[in-house]
Amino acid sequence: MEPIIDGHNDLPMQLRGRFGYRVEGLDRPRPELQTDLPRLRAGGVGGQFWSVYVPGDLGEPEAVVATMEQIDAVYRMAAAHPGDLAIAYSADDVERAIAGGRIASLIGIEGGHSLATSLGVLRSFARLGVRYVTLTHNENTSWADSAAREPQVGGLNDEGRAIVREMQRIGVLVDLSHVAPVTMHAALDVAVAPVIFSHSSARALHDHPRNVPDDVLSRLRDNGGVIQLTFVAPFLSAESRAWSAAADAEWQRLGPPPRPADWPRAPRPGEDPASQPDWPGPDPITVPEFAAWVAANPRPPVTVAQVADHVEHARDVAGVDHIGLGGDYDGTVELPDGMGDVASYPLLLTELSGRGWSDDDLAKLANRNILRALRESERLAEEPLWPLSPAR
Repeated sequence: MEPIIDGHNDLPMQLRGRFGYRVEGLDRPRPELQTDLPRLRAGGVGGQFWSVYVPGDLGEPEAVVATMEQIDAVYRMAAAHPGDLAIAYSADDVERAIAGGRIASLIGIEGGHSLATSLGVLRSFARLGVRYVTLTHNENTSWADSAAREPQVGGLNDEGRAIVREMQRIGVLVDLSHVAPVTMHAALDVAVAPVIFSHSSARALHDHPRNVPDDVLSRLRDNGGVIQLTFVAPFLSAESRAWSAAADAEWQRLGPPPRPADWPRAPRPGEDPASQPDWPGPDPITVPEFAAWVAANPRPPVTVAQVADHVEHARDVAGVDHIGLGGDYDGTVELPDGMGDVASYPLLLTELSGRGWSDDDLAKLANRNILRALRESERLAEEPLWPLSPAR
């Protein structure tokens, strides 16, 4: 099986929230997480974009600090597991890491609020090895519209277009997951290098705001971009989305126990990371009243075949050279049956092989397309700012 290069994994967020940023022990099974090194190996993962997400409702200066802490966690994670992980800044670094038997670790910022509307902050993040920035998360920024909110600036305003141009000038991929369709088109109007969707699915199959319309998918072919199809169950199926909304409403009706702050603070200097409070609070399924509701209203099945349907639709519209995978592991608990952790990629590839996909096309999906987009963004960059030394 060709190694997978996945577009989006939220392990750094889980390490912050639940373990005080302790990065040790990922080389053994961690069933409380969806990601650990044994399961990455079992899933055939050769490269991972680690998301350094921070919430969109943080103030911009606070978001910059929190993003720096997330980036630090990725570096410390790689340093704690040098035989398994290698920080990668370029397509060549990714290939060297894979050839050396390690998992190439790239960094993606999930939300333009992390830039604090500053090109200097953007360039500084690029020097730290950030290789994509998602233009928004679930909140609008002052310069770009999110898929989860009413558009305020018509996609991108002049500042937003300037940020997109600067990202491409320095070789940082523009990620259009989470943004409104009007923002997708506005960014493609400006783009001179490939754009990506790090974790989205096909809106023609399920009209979810986080999915990508066909008129955008059709533009990826000319742009050279890549959509990395995701495994989030409510993005794949209307039934799953409806169940999720009903479950959320029931949880609120029950008056759940107060939750800790939505974004836990990082350990302070000299503080034992193990002293951090539990986050994000009680698992709803451990609350008897909610467990009874779930028993009476079971989650509708979402299958590997439905993931494959979204992959095939994106292939049919954008072309087989413009698709990839972005599971969103450790960023969601709602996943297809049998695909609950990072060991699951072979299930999808087996499903697609059974539908007649060639080995060459599976290799494009697994890694070749996103590597090509990464390399093309490097070639077109006027002033690449990431470290130029090879992965160590």
